[in-house]
Amino acid sequence: RWKESPSALETDPAGWADLMPGPGLKGWKRVVLPADPPSPRNPWSISPDGKTLLCKGEKIKEMLLHEIERADGTFHVEWRFVGGPKNEYNGGVYVRTLLDGTIWHQAQVAEQPKRPIVGDLFTDILEGGKPKRVEVLSSLPDRARPPGEWNTLEVTCRGSTIAVWVNGATTVEWNECPLAKGHIGLQAEFYDLELRNLKFKPLP
Repeated sequence: RWKESPSALETDPAGWADLMPGPGLKGWKRVVLPADPPSPRNPWSISPDGKTLLCKGEKIKEMLLHEIERADGTFHVEWRFVGGPKNEYNGGVYVRTLLDGTIWHQAQVAEQPKRPIVGDLFTDILEGGKPKRVEVLSSLPDRARPPGEWNTLEVTCRGSTIAVWVNGATTVEWNECPLAKGHIGLQAEFYDLELRNLKFKPLP
């Protein structure tokens, strides 16, 4: 299961929808996580050539969710950490997430002393009416590339299974996702990121 492999986009480049935001973040919606205060500053913008989504995340923690709900498929994201040499960066990629942010499933995009880090998956599920944190941690070494270098991440949902692939290998699989569909998205969490080639391909 952990054998090195090309991305799904490299394996079959046909049939992918381009989800890069349009002017004014067209097609996407900023969503505040229930436990976090809203920010008056918008951390998201598009580069002048329209090919890169810029996230200026200082003092901000929020979601940017695509407005179309999706079921089984693969979400392809390329990102890089921005800035000088640091030992901490943070962000995330969402699948099977409700548009109000109350239920979410996050593939972690973070370099930090404590896990979850890049390649891990976590979520809050309801148990007895209260949220319970579930962390699915990878057994692989950290696969993040240094700041300034592009990383590739794909999250594939099929039925109740969510699989995360990072820079050439599947890092985790979780087989207990309670939602059959939801929104895909990105997270701003205090640090600067750049993202490109946001694509989604439905599974047959």
